[in-house]
Amino acid sequence: MRTTLLIALLALSFGLTATSLLVIRMTVERQIEESLALDLSHSVSTFMNLQRQQREALSRSSALVADLPSLKALMTTGDRRTIVDGSAEFWKVSGSDLFALSGSTGELTTEYVRGTSIVAADLQPAFSECLEHVGQARTVQMNGRLFEMIVQPLYFGRDERGTVLGYVAMGNAIDQRLAREVRDASAAEVVFAAEGRVVVSTLTPELEQRLKLAIGKTPRSEGETIFLGSERYLAAVVPLKPATTSGSSELIVLKSYDQASSFLMRVNRWVAGLGTLALVLGGLLAISISWRVTRPLEGLVDGARALGRGDFSYGLGNGGTAEVVELREAFERMRAELLQSQRDVLEAERLATIGRMARSISHDLRHYLSAMYANAEFLSLADTPQREREELIGEVELAVHGMTDLLDSLLIFSQTGKTLNQQDELIEVVIERAVSMLRAHPEARDVCIEIETLPDIQLLVDGKKLGRAIFNLMLNACQAAHRGSGPPQVRLSVTQADERLYVRVTDSGQGVPEAIRETMFDPFVSEGKASGVGLGLTVALHIAQEHAGTVQLEESTAGRTVFVIVLPIMVKNSGLAVAGGTWRVTSN
Repeated sequence: MRTTLLIALLALSFGLTATSLLVIRMTVERQIEESLALDLSHSVSTFMNLQRQQREALSRSSALVADLPSLKALMTTGDRRTIVDGSAEFWKVSGSDLFALSGSTGELTTEYVRGTSIVAADLQPAFSECLEHVGQARTVQMNGRLFEMIVQPLYFGRDERGTVLGYVAMGNAIDQRLAREVRDASAAEVVFAAEGRVVVSTLTPELEQRLKLAIGKTPRSEGETIFLGSERYLAAVVPLKPATTSGSSELIVLKSYDQASSFLMRVNRWVAGLGTLALVLGGLLAISISWRVTRPLEGLVDGARALGRGDFSYGLGNGGTAEVVELREAFERMRAELLQSQRDVLEAERLATIGRMARSISHDLRHYLSAMYANAEFLSLADTPQREREELIGEVELAVHGMTDLLDSLLIFSQTGKTLNQQDELIEVVIERAVSMLRAHPEARDVCIEIETLPDIQLLVDGKKLGRAIFNLMLNACQAAHRGSGPPQVRLSVTQADERLYVRVTDSGQGVPEAIRETMFDPFVSEGKASGVGLGLTVALHIAQEHAGTVQLEESTAGRTVFVIVLPIMVKNSGLAVAGGTWRVTSN
């Protein structure tokens, strides 16, 4: 709501001013663009005139050099070394940046180039193409440099009717000097490019680097806009024609829009200033309204979010319009009603949990006590044979074990969260104690229990509690294995990886039913068991969590179910001395 009000106020206070100033700005900008476009056209015309004059001068100079008798005499010798030695004087006389001589076949004999070294292999292709246009100046690109080059024939005699002795090539470099001349004459920045690369420019090194990055996006028509960094330019591209197939070359003329638009910049500052003033006034008005409307509403929104997180005591603030005050009071009443409803639900859940626990405990205790009572009656009969007496005593022991397990589970469940009695314990010793307890339990009868060779790892744990967690998982595994389709089997293995200890218990039972996989670690979930209060997995999980670990169902299919206890290793002495093999315990 605050944003909506702010936008509306800004549109009202800023709209008319911005519209009128925008019209002025667009008018001034259009006039500046037209003026720059006209200057750009004049700059291109200036370069074309300058290029034509330079080509005419190059043509005259090359014709005069080609007509020198001494040069013709030199070429008549036909000796390459003599021509090379004598050609340097003619290069100096020509005053050109490029000078080359060739025989009548067009193969270069000697070449001279000012500046960067250009060898015959670089010059020969351009020379051969210019040879096809004798007497015409052409723009050529060699080894990253541009030249205006012309080839003239050397005749034995005074005119074309004579014998061709060879050819002379002269050229002027398109270099920084020429670029500055064009810039000074056209009042614009000048860039000569070849094959998409900057060869010569009058730009600063920083702008030249930016132009190199944007050279492929340079406009192809006159009067388009490009950006070099934060500065805007109007640009025109002029192909340097005629050009050889050794590479396309072009002239890019740039007129700075920003330098020519100082008045427009002043208009922009006025626009920015007035817009800022309108924004400040609109903001102050929005703040004034927010104190009365939007801020109290935000307090209600924050209260609703806090209520979603379960915080019923979050302060809702005060103030605001009459409608906002009424809404706040209604929200407070609703929050109080929800709090009372939540308390009622928690109380109902607590009573339901107590009821489930009472039903489960009473059912199991009644089962065990009934068995003990019935067996005690049979034992009291004088004519009961000794063998039957031993069987009856075994059933009494089974009932006693069951009640002991139930009471131990309830006791450990009630003590979760208390301080651990941690000591250095060998994991092998902890597991052996748990297996010894399991061996004495009636549920482990006829179950093949396999224990893989245990690692020699000493941990800082509560050995009694951790042993109870392992015992609970193995007891559950034995109970599940009895319900499997094959021989009942239980396997325990211990592995170490990523600074964690994994205790896996695998059974051959039917697997965990899908219906209880989400709730199997909840208290008093005992589906599929003939007896038991349903605290085995719950106690195991709580004990693992007290050791900063967890218990997970890793795999559950028919014939193979794997539970794993994952514990972080706090090792004092670690020697993973594992001998191969497995030791087996079979309870009968």
